[in-house]
Order: sequence, then C-alpha cells, then structure tokens
Amino acid sequence: MEREKIKGIIEGILFASGRPVTLQELQTSLEIKLKEITNIISEMQEEYKDQKRGIEIVKVDDKYTLSSKKEYHEYIYSIIDKRVKPSLSQAALEVLAIIAYNPQITRAEIENIRGVNSDASMYRLLEHNLIEEAGKLDMPGKPMSYKVTEEFLKKFGLNTLADLPDLPKYKMDENQQIVIDDLIKEQEKTENQNNEKIEEQDKEKEQEQDKEVEQDKEEGEDN
Repeated sequence: MEREKIKGIIEGILFASGRPVTLQELQTSLEIKLKEITNIISEMQEEYKDQKRGIEIVKVDDKYTLSSKKEYHEYIYSIIDKRVKPSLSQAALEVLAIIAYNPQITRAEIENIRGVNSDASMYRLLEHNLIEEAGKLDMPGKPMSYKVTEEFLKKFGLNTLADLPDLPKYKMDENQQIVIDDLIKEQEKTENQNNEKIEEQDKEKEQEQDKEVEQDKEEGEDN
C-alpha cells in the first residue's frame, strides 16, 4: 500500500472515531507493522506543522487522536456552541489538580485535603468527563477511588501524567500517592508562617503609631 494512502487512512480513522485510537486498532485496519505506523504518524505530525494546518495528531498515553491546534481555539469557540466548553469553578479546579497529582484518591481524602465538602465539584468534573471512577480500594468500607481521564490529558495538552509539573515539597508513598498527613502539615506550616507575618506587620504598625504619638507630644512640649 502506498505511504500517502496509509496517511489518508490514518487521518480518516482518527477523524471518524472522535476518540483516541490505539496503535493496535490502527494495525488491525492497516495490516502493517506497529513500528511503521508509528513512523508514519510522526511524519504526519511534522507535515501538519510545516503546512500550518489547523489540526494536529496528539498522543494521549499510548493512543492517538486528531485535535484542533491550541492557538486556534479562540476562533473555534466563537463558532461552535460554547456549552461544550467546560466552565470550571476555582473549587472544581482544585479538586481536579488533587486527583491529577494523586491517582486513585477517594472522595474522603480529597475533602480531607481541602477541608470542605467537594460533592458539587466532583459531580461537575464527572459531568465533563475530566475524571472517572478508578475502582474500589481494598480498605474498610471499600471506598470508590477516582482518576483523571484521557479527555483531561487531551484538554490540557499532556501525553501522560508524568508531564505534569513536579511537586517537590510533597512526599509520595510506595503507591505514588501524596502523603496526605504531610500535605496537611505543609498547609498548617504555611498558615502559621502567614499568621506570623501578619503579627509582625501589626507590631510594626503599632511601633510606628507609638513613634507618631511621641513625636506629637514632643512637638506639643516645644510649643
């Protein structure tokens, strides 16, 4: 089969599927080696860049999907129904970040970190397919755990969770989970430092006020 025809087939499959497609699925359709498919997709990605196309082939984990380029989103959203664009509150973004950095986390653990009920935010993220259930954990009560979806990776331009910025100040346990106790201690430490700064600022203000009072007294005596 001609190389250009293979490229056309791959583009057609990615466009028609509307979801990330695995290399194995492409191999089943094309009946060629996986390495050759990978090389052809790499060529297509470079061609899309050189030709300044409005679309690109994005790798999500070990799958590929066809997506519009990020730099054109502002023009695209002026045409399509804006209801499809997730509108997330600050609370929902906080929950999303916690789940992204801490796969297979439970609702109770999320609320323990945030200190507030997160039901509404969880529902919103599930509604937009940014998070999904990751299975019940083998612990008392068999709580459901959550993880981010491929849609999350796609929307934020990530290939894998390994592309997320590092969080060096937090410890990870043997299961690659954030150690919640340490996270809470870190939050408490930050709060204490902020409180100490506020107290220092208050003391400085009091000292300045005392100086002003003394100066007023001295000026009064001189007069």
